[in-house]
Amino acid sequence: FPYTTLFRSRLRAQLRELPPLLCMARLTLAYLALMLTATHAAFRVLRSGGPRAASRPVAAGPRAAALFARSSRMMCTPAEDAPPEGLSKTALKKLKKQQEQAARKAAKQAEKAAAAGATATGGAAEEQAAEEPPATYSFGDDGVLMSDASVLASPRAYASVRTLGAEGGPAAGEEVWVRGRLFRLRAKGNQCFLVVRSGGFYTVQACFFKEKETPRQSKAMLSWLAGLNVESIIDVRGELVEAQVNSCSQGNVELAIREVRLVSASLPQLPFELEDASRSEEEVTASEATDKPFARIGQDLRLNNRWVDLRVPANMAIMRCQSQVCTLFREALLAQSFTEIHTPKLGSESEGGAGVFRTDYFGQGACLAQSPQLYKQMAIASDMGRVFEIAPVFRAENSNTRRHLCEFVGLDLEMEFNQHYNEVIEVMHSMFVHLFSGLEQRCQEELSVIRQQYPDGRDPPRFSTKPTVVHWEQAMQMLTDAGEEAPGLDDLNTQQERALGKLVAEQLGTDFYFLDRFPADVRPFYTMPCPDDARYTNSYDVFLRGEEICSGAQRVHEPAMLEKSIAAKGLPLEPLQAYIDSMRYGMPPHGGCGIGLERLVFLYLNLDNVRKASMFPRDPRRLTP
Repeated sequence: FPYTTLFRSRLRAQLRELPPLLCMARLTLAYLALMLTATHAAFRVLRSGGPRAASRPVAAGPRAAALFARSSRMMCTPAEDAPPEGLSKTALKKLKKQQEQAARKAAKQAEKAAAAGATATGGAAEEQAAEEPPATYSFGDDGVLMSDASVLASPRAYASVRTLGAEGGPAAGEEVWVRGRLFRLRAKGNQCFLVVRSGGFYTVQACFFKEKETPRQSKAMLSWLAGLNVESIIDVRGELVEAQVNSCSQGNVELAIREVRLVSASLPQLPFELEDASRSEEEVTASEATDKPFARIGQDLRLNNRWVDLRVPANMAIMRCQSQVCTLFREALLAQSFTEIHTPKLGSESEGGAGVFRTDYFGQGACLAQSPQLYKQMAIASDMGRVFEIAPVFRAENSNTRRHLCEFVGLDLEMEFNQHYNEVIEVMHSMFVHLFSGLEQRCQEELSVIRQQYPDGRDPPRFSTKPTVVHWEQAMQMLTDAGEEAPGLDDLNTQQERALGKLVAEQLGTDFYFLDRFPADVRPFYTMPCPDDARYTNSYDVFLRGEEICSGAQRVHEPAMLEKSIAAKGLPLEPLQAYIDSMRYGMPPHGGCGIGLERLVFLYLNLDNVRKASMFPRDPRRLTP
């Protein structure tokens, strides 16, 4: 076959001009064409040998036999599929079957050659990418945000998660940016659902689906989203669409994701799961009787990782209620002509009884303030009339109870009065009424979240329109009549406080009351004695749900009487000399009180421990975090 030499030379020239991707495929097809020609030549030789030439390959010569052997693996062209004369039916069937097998094998070889060429050169990936249109979505890591000025050219306008789907918020169809924590993530197959949490307990669902037009790019985005760690901070841009999502606070909308940016990544392993920390005690206890009990998150684990524990919706809500208490306290007193003051927290011992934290002050002995009491009274001596302060208070009491802290926030007030300390009680009561009513009105969302996890406080405490005042002697009689032990001239212990609170609630219909005329032996040196019986004092405590939240009294405003009272308590006069001297130039009658913020919040919400109402509690065993 002399033309084969020319064919091969042309083939080599063509192969040199072809890109590497198609070399193998073209070579296979050329090989098939060559073999078809050889097959037909073999048929012609066989025809010349007679009807039985196929069974006598030697008669046709060695070259013809070899061509026939190769032709049995080749495929004839459709134009010449007609069987050659002289072949038996069996031989024809066998030949046809071999031709079909050869065709399938050749096709597979061509496919493999094309795939191998794409892998080797990378050209196929580039060609495929070029076929996809640019994606309308994107993702990425923004790195460490260092306030680069370049972002000011086109700043993002963020929407608050709580406004999505709400009246006056962004409407369906609008594109918005939101920032929040990745609360939940569910990626499966060609779809991914994110829940973004912001502001403690506002959540919205965001979703992304693989797109037919850009399968490679959307698959890459799905893979990136699935790799995000829960609690990471992310920015999400998306179109707001109407939806029904019962598991989110923003249940009537969701975000169709167009862009996600990683702002700050969280470690993959949290100290504890927020879902576990968000369950009520009742849920956890009930689950212990099942095959899959819920994890119980202990108090120490929570407090050791308080920055994570405060992300629990109920705990975040408690902090917001605490903030609102301070706001309402300030509002109520400013409305009654009080002035806010700020007093020193380093000084000499302010009162007897409670222990103090002592320190060195440039060679002098000093202590952390147990209260602003002395300075409040000096403000009254300065003719400030009515003052209040919100500030830390320190007590070195080794009390490891559910209601004691070594550092807490004090809500203190002091005021002049005209004739009777009941005038102070009236002002205090109106302040508490404003505070309680304001909490229920302004913190409805927060209270709902708190009462879901801590259901013991689902019913707000009852209080009367006018102050409910129980005198000490009356309280002792109530306890005695109920079969409880009455302390007489000693102070009430916790059990007696609760018993008295229960009796007042049953008999007087209130969970909030004043108990006055405390015995002189259990009150500080600056407390005014009762005019009718020196064993008692013009002092009072305020009780909520059967436990004390506030202590106050009319103060001694006459210097000689004050010095006598200090001596009677066995205290030295020298550290208190400036305080005594402030009353030597005319001092109006006055009284006031000090309230523990954390204890007030703890009892109003009926929590099980005051530490839940403290952001970073300090007790005898805890100094960090």
